Amino acid sequence: MSSPENPDLALKEFTFEENKGTLHSLTVSIPEVLDPQYGMYVWPCAVVLAQYVWTQQEEIQHKTVLELGAGVSLPGVVAARCGAAVILSDSAELPRCLDNCRRSCEANGLRGVSVVGLTWGEVSPDLIALPPLHVILGSDVFYEPEDFENVLVTVSFLLRKNPEAQFWTTYQERSGDWSIEALLHKWRLSCRFVPLDTFGAQGSQIARSALPGSHNVQMMVITARETEPPRK
Repeated sequence: MSSPENPDLALKEFTFEENKGTLHSLTVSIPEVLDPQYGMYVWPCAVVLAQYVWTQQEEIQHKTVLELGAGVSLPGVVAARCGAAVILSDSAELPRCLDNCRRSCEANGLRGVSVVGLTWGEVSPDLIALPPLHVILGSDVFYEPEDFENVLVTVSFLLRKNPEAQFWTTYQERSGDWSIEALLHKWRLSCRFVPLDTFGAQGSQIARSALPGSHNVQMMVITARETEPPRK
C-alpha cells in the first residue's frame, strides 16, 4: 500500500499468528522505500528473525534489545511490540537508513525506541555508551563477505561487554564459499543453529507475507566463548 504523502513509500503489513507461548496475534506495518539501498526493503531474513523474536516474547519482555543493521527494522519493531526496550541501529554513514528506522517506529506508534548510528567494526563513543544488553539482533548482516569480520568485531565487543547476552541472527545462503566459521573461532564466539521448524519459520508464508519463499535462510544464536583459564 503506497503512502499518499510519498508515492515512493509503501507500507507492508506482517501478522504474526497466535501460537504456544503467545496470547494473541500481532500485526506490524513496515515502510519500504523504493530505493536501491539494501536497507530500504524487507528481506526474507528479517521475516524469519522477526518470527523467532515473536516466539521468544516471554524471554525478551522488559529486556534490552539492540538491532544491528536494522534498515526497515522489522525484528526490532516486533521486539518492541513484545515489550522489550529496543535500540535500533544502522551505519552512521547511512542517514537515510536511520531515518527509515524512525519511520518504522512512527508507523507502529513506538515512541520510546532509540535510533543510533553504529558503523560495523568501529568502536565509537555511541557503541561504548550503549546500556547493558540482553539480546542483539541482526538479519542478513552477513550479506557482503568484506563486511563479515567488521560485523563480528562489533558483535564480539558487545558480547564481551555483556557476557550473558546472545546475538540472534539470520542469513541467506548465497554461496557455499562464504563462511564465518573461521572468523567465529578468531573472535572466540560460539554458534548454535536453530532449525526453522522449531519456531514456525519453515514455510513460505511467514507472518502472512510472501516471504521468505524459496530462499534458503538459516537462523543462528551466537554467544561469547568462555575465556580459557591460563595454563600453569
